[in-house]
Amino acid sequence: MSQVLSKSPKHCANKQGFTIKKQHKKFFCIFSSFFTSILSLILLLWLILHPSKPQFTLKEADIYQLNLSDSHLLNSSMQFTLLSKNPNQKVGIYYDQIQIYAAYKGQQITVDTLLPPFYQGHQDSNLLTASLVGTGLPVAPSFGYEVGRDQTAGKFVVNVKMNGKLRWKVGTWVSGHYRFNVNCVAVLPFGPSLPTPPLTSNQGTLCSTSV
Repeated sequence: MSQVLSKSPKHCANKQGFTIKKQHKKFFCIFSSFFTSILSLILLLWLILHPSKPQFTLKEADIYQLNLSDSHLLNSSMQFTLLSKNPNQKVGIYYDQIQIYAAYKGQQITVDTLLPPFYQGHQDSNLLTASLVGTGLPVAPSFGYEVGRDQTAGKFVVNVKMNGKLRWKVGTWVSGHYRFNVNCVAVLPFGPSLPTPPLTSNQGTLCSTSV
């Protein structure tokens, strides 16, 4: 006696659905492997190249005005020249945002000033000049006393603060944004025998940089 085997439509639908799921799973595995390979390649290149943080040097500092009113409001005018260097041989740097200001004893004594963005090639150097001013900036009541102490000591110490965002460039690949912070210390001759501003220093000091 012959036997006739039959499959219900429901059984066929289940088998077809299983095939579709299997194809989706295979496609997902291929895509995941490809994506993982790309990420691994980028990470490998990053580890091999290992970009070093940029270097900044304060080349010259000039203070033209530093006047304090009786109400503890400060008027200031100064100019700083910095040398920016990219120490990397195979990594370029995009400086997309640069903000700079001057501080004294932890107090900001100029307003924030934006410098134009620029690209820095492999091992390139750029001079950055910033003219900083402050009009009617409130300072602590002890500001005049601290300035008098510096005048007695014969030196005026001011910090140049810079921060912003940069991107690394390796070949045609460009990273996301990284924040950077720069702190430069300028020591200017300042004593009773010296005239009032301008005060000038061109000793050149290496700045601390964090990325």
